[in-house]
Amino acid sequence: MTLIKTSLLNGIAVLVKMLTLLGINKVLAIYVGPVGYAALGQFQNAIQMITTFASGAINTGVTKYTAEYHYDEKKQQAVWRSAGTIAISGSLLCSAIILIFSDDLAGWILKNNEFGGVFRWFAATLVFFTLNTLLLAILNGKKDLLRYVAANIAGSLFAFVVTTALSIFSGLYGALIALAIYQSISFFVTLVICLKASWFRLSYLYGRVDKEVARNFLKYTAMALTSAICVPVSHILVRNHLGASLGWEAAGYWEAMWRLSAAYLMLVTTTLSVYYLPKLSELTNEADVREEIIQGYRFILPCTAICGLLIYVLRDFIIHVLFTADFLPMRNLFAWQIVGDTLKIGSWILAYVMLGKAMFKLFIISEIVSAACFYLLTVVLTKYMGLEGVSLAHAINYAIYWILMMLFVARALKRMKPEVLAG
Repeated sequence: MTLIKTSLLNGIAVLVKMLTLLGINKVLAIYVGPVGYAALGQFQNAIQMITTFASGAINTGVTKYTAEYHYDEKKQQAVWRSAGTIAISGSLLCSAIILIFSDDLAGWILKNNEFGGVFRWFAATLVFFTLNTLLLAILNGKKDLLRYVAANIAGSLFAFVVTTALSIFSGLYGALIALAIYQSISFFVTLVICLKASWFRLSYLYGRVDKEVARNFLKYTAMALTSAICVPVSHILVRNHLGASLGWEAAGYWEAMWRLSAAYLMLVTTTLSVYYLPKLSELTNEADVREEIIQGYRFILPCTAICGLLIYVLRDFIIHVLFTADFLPMRNLFAWQIVGDTLKIGSWILAYVMLGKAMFKLFIISEIVSAACFYLLTVVLTKYMGLEGVSLAHAINYAIYWILMMLFVARALKRMKPEVLAG
């Protein structure tokens, strides 16, 4: 499967997901407003952290080793069995903890103890949430793109229907519950899709944990836990800073801008995860890895820059169509945000080399530095530039991150022998 063919096929699922996300943004803009956006962002970051811990932070490892063991179904099944057992056990433990501290979590994250019910809904469905992401990781590693696309389309449609219905009937509270449960509902569709594959059985998701597999997962657990802590925590801190210094409406404008970025970058970021991670996991030659990096810069980076420029030119139209007039102040965030998005993709092409080759020490260092840098730059720049400073901080942060990636990956690849590159 080539990069271009993967991008085109995956583009079907991305188009559906993008359209549903944009529709969700419009619904949320109408029914929860800028302040509600800030609360949704806080809860989404909490979900990212909790689900990563609940799953054992192994989904990237599942994709990598499923792809790497493409020649041996027994080894693949050992990976899935170990991953499923870890995910189910971790989810049940986390669910119990969330149920006990649901009101406290609502007060800390959402600044309102009355939202404790949202966390109880999340706890009740967490095991299905983590199993859904595990099944998607397996499909990705198997390069079963048609089933992967179908599962993602189903998830996108569920997200739109559930979020729209609950937001209309219950406002912010309903939107938060939708965010908590829609992936759990999607699990049942994803499971049916997987069961239709000749290579999959439900029994492959539970059993004895293979010690060798567990050791292999440790590197990916370390990397995923680092991301699960650094990225959401930095965003929560940034949001809290904006809320305290500029008002929670300002935090909502930034959240809306961030969601818009995630929507238009989706084709690029999903192509990286669907094509690059399995591909880099298979490559055993340094020259081939370098060629994949060059191909990414020839194709992915120009597409990102062109899309960003189009978004910037149409920013006023986009705000009116996708949001409401209440969100007009976010127009000042577009310029630096889009520059930062382009730099972000340029750096991520290299970051996926670290993921594919389990360069976990370099990955952990870069994630910590990037998260801390983003928060500190935001604090400094918003003091002098107001809300626009958070977008400039985003751009500067990813410029620094890209430089770090070039230095780290170039040094690592130069020192590695071809047989070491195999994983």
